[in-house]
Amino acid sequence: MKDTYLKQDATGLAAMVAKGEVTPDELLETALALTEDRNQALNAVVMRHDEVARQAIRDGLPKGPFSGVPFLLKDLGAEARAYPTNNGSRLMLGTKSAYDSEIFLRMQATGVVTYGRTASPELGVGPVTEAQAYGGPTRNPWNTGHTSGGSSGGAGAAVAAGIVPMAHGSDGGGSVRIPASSCGLVGFKPTRARLPDGPAAGEGWAGMATDGVLSRSLRDTAAMLDACTGPDLGAPYWAPPMQGTHLQAMQRDPGKLRVRYATTTLSGVPLHPECVAAVEKTARLLADLGHEVEAFRPAPDLGVEAMMLAWTQIVACGTALSVQSVLKGAPLDPTKVEGVTRAAIAYAAQISGADYLAAIEEVHGFGRRMAHVFLDCDVLLTPTLATPPAPVGKYKPDFEDFVAYRNGPGSVFDYSPFTAIFNASGQPAVTLPLHWSADDLPVGVHLATAFGEDERLISLSAQIERAAPWAAKQLSLIEGGPRTP
Repeated sequence: MKDTYLKQDATGLAAMVAKGEVTPDELLETALALTEDRNQALNAVVMRHDEVARQAIRDGLPKGPFSGVPFLLKDLGAEARAYPTNNGSRLMLGTKSAYDSEIFLRMQATGVVTYGRTASPELGVGPVTEAQAYGGPTRNPWNTGHTSGGSSGGAGAAVAAGIVPMAHGSDGGGSVRIPASSCGLVGFKPTRARLPDGPAAGEGWAGMATDGVLSRSLRDTAAMLDACTGPDLGAPYWAPPMQGTHLQAMQRDPGKLRVRYATTTLSGVPLHPECVAAVEKTARLLADLGHEVEAFRPAPDLGVEAMMLAWTQIVACGTALSVQSVLKGAPLDPTKVEGVTRAAIAYAAQISGADYLAAIEEVHGFGRRMAHVFLDCDVLLTPTLATPPAPVGKYKPDFEDFVAYRNGPGSVFDYSPFTAIFNASGQPAVTLPLHWSADDLPVGVHLATAFGEDERLISLSAQIERAAPWAAKQLSLIEGGPRTP
């Protein structure tokens, strides 16, 4: 059973269940055994609810596209009564929810068998997952000396290691795409408001945050997006309607597209040679597929740095609010939170209401400038990160200066200069596993399209997957398990 399980994506496992070739119980027990075997090296699965999962099978699973497939929730968001959360924080250990979030309900309706939660940095802040709540860092199965990314780092490690074929994640500035890139997976961020946020939030981090999944195959991501797409009751705004489904779009030829590629950041800063190689290789592939491919020349007034600083202010305020909602007026024990969280609270105290509104206006203004970029192209191609996955500890969240951690030299934004751009603009973006470094670390390639053009993006991604499939490379790790340096 283990060998069969490891070779299949979530769609493949669900098809086996539907045909009666395997049972949901068999798949769950295989996932649990793999968790026991592989998680110790990774610290990815941090909360287990085995009996909740077994009871769900006994009660009868929904007949959805993933009926019987083992699944994991991120230890942040996706509130669910049966699955307490730590939110990556010692301050919030075992927090129980009084309701089920809409995104959780829609995912559960696909028939997945959820048996636990995966590691997240404290309150989702940062491109690595090294929260003290879990007793140590979450590691990359391609090389356990490196990070699996963040903030959905536990999800990325669990999927890349073959523990589950797909897992829930969320993305406020790249938190699905960064770990997907770091772990050799697919990570798709849909257009703003394509997926529901309720009932806990109308818009996370001023509209920059959304839920999603990390998967090995594009078809798994497409099917889960189809199951979850659409506003929930009382949503403050909706995404532009789609013409069909993500799965249908995968079957269509994207047509000849105007692709522009960048081998520096959008501010002109050089990138790691492996990231440049990944972009150039993909640019050649797209040209061979018939697309118009040219170098991107960003406008000098695009203002990426100003947007990034505004976003730092928004995240600081959101972090302070999360902590305050737990404390309810009680004093904070500083040992219960990370240095970065303490720094965020201190920085937020300096931000006035007017400053906060100005930050939102800066983000919205940046989104309008990015919309103009896509008048002259259909697709923007970059690497997902500026370097291959960082060594464990390089971005450990023990800084006491929030701006320095995120915006200073050698900071988070130097490491991840692309992903947050599309959270700010609300445009769809995806990372695909198209390159590995000379020392066999994944280097994701990032593609983005205009606001609302999710179908175009997933159609192009499917064309790329057919032309340059990555499943065999993923299996080279999955069949052997995590690799230690």
